[in-house]
Amino acid sequence: MKNSIFIQIASYRDHQLLPTLSDLIEQAAHPELLRIVVCWQHAENETIGDFLQQGYIAQGSEQKLGDTLHTLSYRHACIQLIDVHYLKTQGACWARNKIQQHYDAEKYTLQLDSHHRFVRHWDSLLIEMLESLRERSPKPLLTAYLPSFDPDDDPAGRQNMPSKMNFDRFIPEGAVFFRPSAIGDWQQRSRPLRARFYSAHFAFADGCFAVEVQHDPEYFFHGEEISIGVRAFTHGYDLYHPHRLVAWHEYLRKGRAKVWDDHTTPAKQSGDIAEDWVERNAKCHNRNRILFGMDGEDPSQIDFCKYGFGNSRTLKQFEEYAGISFGHRAVQQAVLDRAEPEPDYRSYGSDEEWLNTLTRSNDICICIHKNELDQIPDDYDFWYIGAHDEHGHEIHRQDLDQQQINRYLDQEWIIFQFVFLSDPTRIPKSYTVWPHSKSSGWMKKIDRPITS
Repeated sequence: MKNSIFIQIASYRDHQLLPTLSDLIEQAAHPELLRIVVCWQHAENETIGDFLQQGYIAQGSEQKLGDTLHTLSYRHACIQLIDVHYLKTQGACWARNKIQQHYDAEKYTLQLDSHHRFVRHWDSLLIEMLESLRERSPKPLLTAYLPSFDPDDDPAGRQNMPSKMNFDRFIPEGAVFFRPSAIGDWQQRSRPLRARFYSAHFAFADGCFAVEVQHDPEYFFHGEEISIGVRAFTHGYDLYHPHRLVAWHEYLRKGRAKVWDDHTTPAKQSGDIAEDWVERNAKCHNRNRILFGMDGEDPSQIDFCKYGFGNSRTLKQFEEYAGISFGHRAVQQAVLDRAEPEPDYRSYGSDEEWLNTLTRSNDICICIHKNELDQIPDDYDFWYIGAHDEHGHEIHRQDLDQQQINRYLDQEWIIFQFVFLSDPTRIPKSYTVWPHSKSSGWMKKIDRPITS
């Protein structure tokens, strides 16, 4: 159907789901062209009756693809709920993959979370922006970390500037983290700007994207966005950030249960779940490192099949376009400067030439129990924190002052996130924590190898 939109929403015990759906439909220019499929991961006290009380009309239920599928209507839009008990979920990517099996040849697709608000006629605006890119890209994809809103202060708390995604760091397990920032010149722009990265909470593309680049159900959560972004690029999609305000996203989800609150080790021990979230997340991190060949992993050890890279472009071409190296956990200065990527990116003839353009991103989690300190004097003046290479040579240091030390000592475990940039040829292999006090001088030194 012309301009029909297949909308994908993974929802986990979220009381913002209903307000999100209602606003999505009410603000649409053409609600009759929307088919919204929700992976509805819910508890026993969350029922279809909640929807009916808000004016949704039940159209029936059926068994489809191994699940109960409830069909509702609201203001001429079609809403379908894949019924999943919250203890049966296997994670966000598994849920998104379930949704994608229900794609039915709609012209466009929009992936969202279950906690959003929308501008008036957001659907027409998205279609207009996407189609404006056709002359420069046959397969454009609009994606972003949307500006935030607060359900407890809405609409006054909405941030009213479109935003882009910026590199934050490689976390110790290997996934890439991002942060949003406003597009400063958005009012002067006539088209969306090129993007390096993909947001799982907002992505708009041709409907076939829901088939060509499906979420890997073996992923749990972390690694989702960077893997989909690179896989989309290698399937020929060009990533863009919208230059117009389209919607808002809630980032904090205050007071709501998350999957890591429910899928715990005690829940596994009681037989409520098969695996806890820590186990699933660890497997996901390992799978992500293998996909990208990080830390010496051989990508061929897993046959990713359709959840691997496409054939239109290579992983290396993505790295050169985006200015990011997975093997070196490093980025180019333009990425750190948050510059818009160039469409005609440079190809590097050798790894040495490529390496010379990079800066390594380091994120080391330092975890020390207070009992490991030989004593805790009242006159600490600083702590030395250092990262060292395989030869024991210092790569980076940071000194904690007295105020910072006292803040850490308030906890039983001293957990310090050591984040810094360095020469990509020098890889941190160990860290040192060395307290110093005014009265006793240097105290007990703690040296540890770095493990991911």
